Amino acid sequence: MSDLNFPLFSNKVAGVNDTYNLSDVGQRQIYFKLKRGQEISKIKTFLENRTFIAIMLGKKGSGKGTYSGMLKEIFGDDKIAQISVGDITRNVFEEIKSESGLKSLKEYLEKNYRGYMSIDDALDAFTNKSQGKLLPTEFILSLVTREIEKMPKKALIIDGFPRNIDQVSYSLYLRQIINFRDDPDFMIFIDIPESVIDARIKGRVICSKCQTSRHLSLLPTSQVAFDKETQEYYLICDKANCDGGRMVRKEGDDQGIGPIKDRLDLDGKLMEMAKEIHGISKIFLRNAIPLDKVKELYDDYEITPEFYYEQDKEGKILSKTKAWVIKDDNGIDSISLMAPAVVSMLLKQLAEILPEQKA
Repeated sequence: MSDLNFPLFSNKVAGVNDTYNLSDVGQRQIYFKLKRGQEISKIKTFLENRTFIAIMLGKKGSGKGTYSGMLKEIFGDDKIAQISVGDITRNVFEEIKSESGLKSLKEYLEKNYRGYMSIDDALDAFTNKSQGKLLPTEFILSLVTREIEKMPKKALIIDGFPRNIDQVSYSLYLRQIINFRDDPDFMIFIDIPESVIDARIKGRVICSKCQTSRHLSLLPTSQVAFDKETQEYYLICDKANCDGGRMVRKEGDDQGIGPIKDRLDLDGKLMEMAKEIHGISKIFLRNAIPLDKVKELYDDYEITPEFYYEQDKEGKILSKTKAWVIKDDNGIDSISLMAPAVVSMLLKQLAEILPEQKA
């Protein structure tokens, strides 16, 4: 995302040399308190009586769900909810396959939907019965508000809206539509090199028995084996109650980002447009840091490790790690950050945006 010029933040804490396993939930909590303790306290105080609305924008595979999940991990499910437009539409699609589900949705739409297409025509477009019709944005907004009404008032992180260029302006009115008029809203932009998304897709594997997903070089299991015939290392599933099946690549993953390149380009354009909107606060998150800057800004354990494998003289497989160096979208050598380090950036900026509250 070279056109957005995302800022660099330091995550160093003077005089602290401790290291943490950021894959461990308990150690993550200690890490967040060390790095952003003051910011977390301010946000917690704010959430005692108020909420916020965050519209999260990032390319497909940029980690939106992961970052939202870590915020809920820090502040609790009772304070923060993630609204995934993609999940909502998939669930509604399944819901209206039954007569009772379709009836329930129509009753809601008759009271709440306002648009230039009839409800029946919008439903036809939604289910692809009328392939020539474009699904109205107002229909998607109705589905989102319906989902929000099912939950208590919480701070909301909305993922997956806007989905198209003509929906960017609608995002500005989202808080009025969902009746959170007095709470602050802001946009979260995630910058991730396409080389990272491509590598994540190409290296991921799944267990054919339990469908657990892992990655040979970024998220391995505890068991690695070697195929003498293909001369390749592979992972063995180690999930509890699974009998240790060989993990295999999903069909089509060898193409990387090829099949979704158009979607990634559109996501980039959406972010470029949204960044130019005035009157709304913005948070900028970077997945990648230039290699020549990382030592001064981040600790070693915050850098994504790349796993590689060797065999000793007895044939025992040794798992080793090194910093994962990639090219960013400008062709600059960079490293990819662990998700908690990115969330630390989010906490810093979120605390700056939210107004002060009395404890």
